[in-house]
Amino acid sequence: MKTKESSHLKGRKILVISTGSIAAVKTPLLVSSLIKEGAEVRCVVSPSASQLISPLSLATLSRSRCYQDKDQWDPSEPKPLHIALAEWAEVVVIAPLSASSLARWVNGLAEGLAASILLACEKPIIAAAAMNTGMWHNEGVQRNWIALQKYSNVLTLSPSEGLLACDRIGDGRMINPEMIQLALESTVIQMKKDPSLSKDWEGYKLLVTAGPTIEDIDAARYLTNRSSGNMGVLIAQAAKFRGANVDLIHGPLQISDSFLEGLETYQIRSAVDMQKMLNELQSDSNAIAMTAAISDIRSKGGSLETKVNKESLIDSIKDSFELVPDLISDLIKKRPKNQVILGFTALTGSDQKVKKGGELKKSKKGCDLLFANPIDKPNQGFDSEFNGGWLLGPNDRALSIPVASKLSIAHLLLDELLKILKKTSKKNN
Repeated sequence: MKTKESSHLKGRKILVISTGSIAAVKTPLLVSSLIKEGAEVRCVVSPSASQLISPLSLATLSRSRCYQDKDQWDPSEPKPLHIALAEWAEVVVIAPLSASSLARWVNGLAEGLAASILLACEKPIIAAAAMNTGMWHNEGVQRNWIALQKYSNVLTLSPSEGLLACDRIGDGRMINPEMIQLALESTVIQMKKDPSLSKDWEGYKLLVTAGPTIEDIDAARYLTNRSSGNMGVLIAQAAKFRGANVDLIHGPLQISDSFLEGLETYQIRSAVDMQKMLNELQSDSNAIAMTAAISDIRSKGGSLETKVNKESLIDSIKDSFELVPDLISDLIKKRPKNQVILGFTALTGSDQKVKKGGELKKSKKGCDLLFANPIDKPNQGFDSEFNGGWLLGPNDRALSIPVASKLSIAHLLLDELLKILKKTSKKNN
């Protein structure tokens, strides 16, 4: 999933720390990707990590020296190295974070260069854990992880489920480097507003819909649209990075499954499926972002057991379609008190035509916010890394949103949702 503007990471000073987990073999992939995005990268490896990956490889990929414990008290350095690196970095990424390194960190043990940096660092830190399933579920490790999640400057990325090096399938696999990079890009965007790590969505629950729906005609044919699901998934992940509890309902997506890691997901196919899941999840949510592109029409009753012959297709489908009910209007009718709803609408035409069309839809639907985005502009909307348009809010407020990366748009929409939410809603504990 691309999020480039040119790049959120260009020129950013990022310190990558790798500790003793077999997942350290993924660290070079992360470093290489960050360099391609134009970031300045320096690397630190723990003694255990240096047995799994070559410091020379990281130095080559980062175009900078890779530091080890033996370098910590180099007399040629003007400051102790752990202080110098902690002050140099704008963001620190520790991937993987092993059970031992986690324990040292939360217990304040400055044993070695990596541990000393983590204790000295006052900048945002992104921590991606990785270990054996049994180790991950150990009471001591979980106690340490819960303690780390309370650190104001740390974004914790829990391991996902998968095949581990010990041949066991379970929790413990470090999330993919592309997801770590997404968390890093998200953090950098937030740092433009607040140099510290913002967890302003903590305590709130957000329900997001994403992707298209599919309406079957017969056993071979169906109706759908060009939505990739990118925008909705980015809203969901950005909210989670900012501390929200997130549920994601999605249709068929055109993005890697790795970008769903860490989310509570519910896959659906049709508008009817979507409506059922919305009915089930709505009442527990403080806010809803209806990003999904719901099909406008559906077959009244086509059979999925047979395929209509081409020669009979026109006669078969004539007068056999109906409009799909407006799911947002249904949500608004049934929403609990203080729930905030963000709607989306895809439009075409001039800037003012898109604005006017959005205003009419917002008035008709009754949602708190509505994002009206043109899909006929170059490098915008469907099949694009970028978006823009109009955000229409309370009291006839209309905010023009310049074209930007979809991740930037996601954060802007979350900012506006949160403003209304803080005025009208109490946090869920």
